[in-house]
Amino acid sequence: MNKKESFLRKPAVQTLLSSLICIVLGLFAGFIVLLFIDARGAASAMVDIIRNFFRYPSAAVALKYFGNTIVKTAPLLMCSLSILFAYKVGLFNIGVAGQYAMGAGLALYAALGWQLPWYVCALLACVSAALLGAISGFLKSYCNVNEVISGIMLNWLSLYTTNMVLTKVKETTSPYTKNIVNVNHSALLPNIGLNKVFNNNQYVTIAIPLAILLSVLVWFILEKTKFGYELKATGYNKNAAKYCGMKEKSNTILTLIISGALAGLGAAMFYLTGYEQWQCTQSSVPGMGFNGIAAAFLGGLHPVGAIFSSLFIQHITEGGAYVDKTMYCSQISDLISSIIIYLCGFVLFMKLFINKRLNAHDEKKGGKS
Repeated sequence: MNKKESFLRKPAVQTLLSSLICIVLGLFAGFIVLLFIDARGAASAMVDIIRNFFRYPSAAVALKYFGNTIVKTAPLLMCSLSILFAYKVGLFNIGVAGQYAMGAGLALYAALGWQLPWYVCALLACVSAALLGAISGFLKSYCNVNEVISGIMLNWLSLYTTNMVLTKVKETTSPYTKNIVNVNHSALLPNIGLNKVFNNNQYVTIAIPLAILLSVLVWFILEKTKFGYELKATGYNKNAAKYCGMKEKSNTILTLIISGALAGLGAAMFYLTGYEQWQCTQSSVPGMGFNGIAAAFLGGLHPVGAIFSSLFIQHITEGGAYVDKTMYCSQISDLISSIIIYLCGFVLFMKLFINKRLNAHDEKKGGKS
């Protein structure tokens, strides 16, 4: 007779518990940093980070600022899906940041330079990022080049290529690209009435519901289809997959193509809202791609979990902007957010720790019986 499985041994429970522990540790570490800088405002600064838009007494104003958080959650969710899709197949796509940059570049150029509608711009963003993923996949499959190495190199190539291309559609008096709202209104993502839900926040569009639907689709593909099984089998053991008749090289390339397309679509979901313009002189790849790593692991490498982890990470990132700048430097909010995000990446370690403690407890209990 099989013993009933312990509540704490359930994967979903362990993922949730591990995520909560990592969040608490991250917040505590951030609070310690604030204490060292200036203890007088440490408590209020941490409260400001956690509260974010809840600080506003008016529900209408709070809802509008919540909409801004939602706008940035959509691309972060797409980047986390990109990371976890590749990771589930045994690949670490560190090139998501570059794929995101390339997607942003082609989406904006198509919107501003070619005056194309939003759905074509989004498609081009997916294709350009997917091609970058295909390059990493090809190098991995046929040249035995680790995807991490090729991804890092392609990140910088993508950034500077995007900067160079978008200088053709930038404003004459600033390093930023032209505003889509003023140049090509058809390139803006439709809002289907969501802007009214968030107190007429014009930047809230179909991006977030589309990203959520894609999360469910990614879960379905990976867990419920033969195609997803073959991809994961290739990641677990490519030699065994090859022996079973699977095309391990094609699967590796296809995985990174899909992963890249998700990142590119994430960039389109953000820049085609008109919320932010691309700075053509920026010298670092977008942080959204790297934050996607933390969101993927905080969500337990589960597409549905990534929805909530992406929202949380974006919430604390946005909340960091409300820290008192007269007491702390302007970069302190980014530092605190980065510490929390970094520690959120230890979910798998926490799950291992929980299982180790449970095993030790069971052995001790079994020895007494």
